Amino acid sequence: MSESKKHDILLYTSARSPNAMKIAVFTEELKSAYGFEFERRLMDMSNDEQKEPWYIAINPNGRIPALVDRSRDNFAVFESAAILLYLQEYYDPDNKFGWDVKESPNEYTEMIQWMLFAHGGIGPAQGQLNHFRHASEKIPYAIDLFTKDVKSRYAMLDKRMDGREYLAGPGKGMYSIADINVLPWIRLREYAGIPSLDEWPNLKRWYENTVTTHKPTWDRAAVAALGQSSNS
Repeated sequence: MSESKKHDILLYTSARSPNAMKIAVFTEELKSAYGFEFERRLMDMSNDEQKEPWYIAINPNGRIPALVDRSRDNFAVFESAAILLYLQEYYDPDNKFGWDVKESPNEYTEMIQWMLFAHGGIGPAQGQLNHFRHASEKIPYAIDLFTKDVKSRYAMLDKRMDGREYLAGPGKGMYSIADINVLPWIRLREYAGIPSLDEWPNLKRWYENTVTTHKPTWDRAAVAALGQSSNS
């Protein structure tokens, strides 16, 4: 990657967020693989900086993360899964973390479907569980509903990972943005009242092996996005 391309990406993010963690992990992977560099801007969520007009122009939803690519006329991308796909398309030329849709359409589609499963399933369900568990007014029905929902999705991942190392790809799979898109939610499960993964041995093996195998990048991402080590 040329010197002029090193700081084209500006990331708007925050601390202690699984969606921020996804992007932190992938940018660290790209840094290790290609010498990729980027600029990170931490948003002041406590003062609703993400709701200010200048940021709404970047992300109309007023949430983090978001990305601006200065090399492409300040093209803006929001939604964490979309950011992962964008970075993989434009900054992973060797497809080390994904597949080309024309060259490997089946693998690409498999990757997309598991990303959407997490983005539209585990993320919202676990986010709602976090909200109701930590709300000042406890609603047992809601807590029970979303606990069951999250656990059912963990069970689906556990079934998928039987005999596999990674979510997408032939055989045992290949480490890709499909894994990066969901594992930060597994990492922050304790906040949702799920202290152990023993109920899902395949999911547990996948999570622990992935974080161990890619420990340097996950360590750096954890410090950047969560302020903690990858062992947390």
